[in-house]
Amino acid sequence: MENFNELIKRRRSMRKFTEEKLTQDEVVAVLKAGLMSPSSKRSNCWRFIAVDDKELLEKLSHCKEAGADFIKDAAVAVVVAADPLASDVWIEDASVASVMIQLQAEDLGLGSCWVQVRERYTADGIPANEYIHELLGLPLPLQVLSVIAIGHKGMERKPFDESRLQWEKVYLNKYTERDGSGNEQ
Repeated sequence: MENFNELIKRRRSMRKFTEEKLTQDEVVAVLKAGLMSPSSKRSNCWRFIAVDDKELLEKLSHCKEAGADFIKDAAVAVVVAADPLASDVWIEDASVASVMIQLQAEDLGLGSCWVQVRERYTADGIPANEYIHELLGLPLPLQVLSVIAIGHKGMERKPFDESRLQWEKVYLNKYTERDGSGNEQ
C-alpha cells in the first residue's frame, strides 16, 4: 500500500471475478483484518465463516432476491456474523469488521463487494439470515450482517473521483439547513 488515501480511492465494489483462486496467505490476511478490527468493549462478538466451496458459493449467491448473484464467482466469500447477546452494538462491530476485510482485500490487489444480509430476503421470502443459518449450520444467537465476496478482479474500475465528493453534506460545529445549491437557509 502506498498510502491510505490511495487505498480508499482504489477500493471500489467489484462484482466480477476471475477464476483464479486465492492463496492461503491471502485468505489468512483478510481474515486477520477482520479479527483485528475494533469492537465495543473488546467484546469480539463477530464470527467469520470463510466459504470457498463452489457448490456452497452457488447456494450462498441465492441468499437475496437480487444483488448477490456474483457471490458464486468469488474465490472466497466471508460471512460476517455476530452475537447480539455478547454486544448490544453487534451491528456496528460487524460493520467495522466487514470494512476492514474489504480494505485488506484491496491492499492485496483483490476485489471485494459487500452483500447486505440483515433485513433482506430470498426470492422465496425467507429471511436471508435464516437462509444462511440453514445453509452453513450457524448456531443461534448468531446474526448474519453481511457476506463479503472476494476474488481476483475480473474488470478494471477507475479510482473514486474526488471531484464527486459531496462537501455540502459536511457541517462545521452545527447542522444548518441548505438549499439545493448548498447555501444556508
